Amino acid sequence: RAESPGSGGSGVGGGVRGQAEGMGERREGDGTAGPSCVTYTSFGVPGIDPLLGDHRLLRSLLGAWALAACSPKEALAVETHLGVCGACADEALRLRDAVGLLHPQEPLDLDPSLRARVLARCLERRPPRVPVPAWAEPYDTETARLDALLQSLADADWHAPVRLRWWTPEGPTGRRTTVAGVIAHLLAVDGLVAAATGLPDPLGADAPGMPVPPEERTERYLAALGAPPTRAEHAPWREQTHALVRTAGLPDGEDGGSGGSPVPYGGFSLPLRDALLERAFETWIHAWDIATAVSYPYAAPAGPHLRLLIDLATRLVPQTLAAFPPPDAEPRSGGRGTLRLEIEGPGGGVWRIGVDPKAESEEGPYEDVAEVRLDGVEFCELAAGHLAPEEAALGQDGDRATILRVLRATAALSRV
Repeated sequence: RAESPGSGGSGVGGGVRGQAEGMGERREGDGTAGPSCVTYTSFGVPGIDPLLGDHRLLRSLLGAWALAACSPKEALAVETHLGVCGACADEALRLRDAVGLLHPQEPLDLDPSLRARVLARCLERRPPRVPVPAWAEPYDTETARLDALLQSLADADWHAPVRLRWWTPEGPTGRRTTVAGVIAHLLAVDGLVAAATGLPDPLGADAPGMPVPPEERTERYLAALGAPPTRAEHAPWREQTHALVRTAGLPDGEDGGSGGSPVPYGGFSLPLRDALLERAFETWIHAWDIATAVSYPYAAPAGPHLRLLIDLATRLVPQTLAAFPPPDAEPRSGGRGTLRLEIEGPGGGVWRIGVDPKAESEEGPYEDVAEVRLDGVEFCELAAGHLAPEEAALGQDGDRATILRVLRATAALSRV
């Protein structure tokens, strides 16, 4: 059935065909108008220009009609003609199907950068009492995008299976959960930052006395629920994200709102500004996991935010690189050894990652021993454990062992 948007259902069909056959005069085609066609001399329908009664003219309008580019009068004339001309009706259906191929599936969400632009314009006119720091903006945006996705889910979608993936030195691994389970995980791990900033810990009485790794926090939270997570996790997660964004801009504390206060992760800690960037990164990755589970397209963060997430990952790679010692333990001679990482696409740039102990020193020149070129989203997939290190590099030059070490260390940043 071919329909024109806003046409109220008129198009190819028996009702329209029967209606059209009683309109005005008609004559058989003269051989030039197409097979088994009917050409009208007068439609007798109010609003249809008699000049639009020619079969050849109407057939020439089928492409525009399929694209919804006809005027209302042209659309009415074409749709009336389709009810009596089988050849044109078949062609119209083929064109309408072809139009669908011209429009790939796109998310219903607005451009990720639109929210930031609108807020920037609003804040130009009325500055906020407590501004959101630049380092907290990616978390603010990514949690808002995920919240919008969650608002659109049906009850059944919250129980859709989700496959969480990450990478360990032994290789890729993962676990199965549900959409609600992912939100419960985000709520529990965001609680690390909440507790460090003086907000209530979502674990409540089950909160450990000492900081524990994120995966252990998740297990404690799920055990405390006593039942599989449901969409009831949405509201507390949403409230906690809003509280974290509000608290990030407060000047209270020794760091004066600069984001330098430590957030313990159980075994290591990050300054608040990096912790919120890390939480923004995980929020985006898990939102992507959820969108995949419910067959919903999901865009990457805006370029400036993506750049901040990439920058955080490059600064954390040297911490995991120690778990991947070089095959040749002899110290290098010369300058500080670095890998030159060139990120392409939105959020792109050039970073240098130290690959030997000497690189940790800020003294002396650096020496690029290898170079890797990657797309920005692909690099983030690698850091999230969604991409195997051996499959990640778009372009590689230099010492292959060093390149593989850095790629593996990047993938090792991932966790549940």
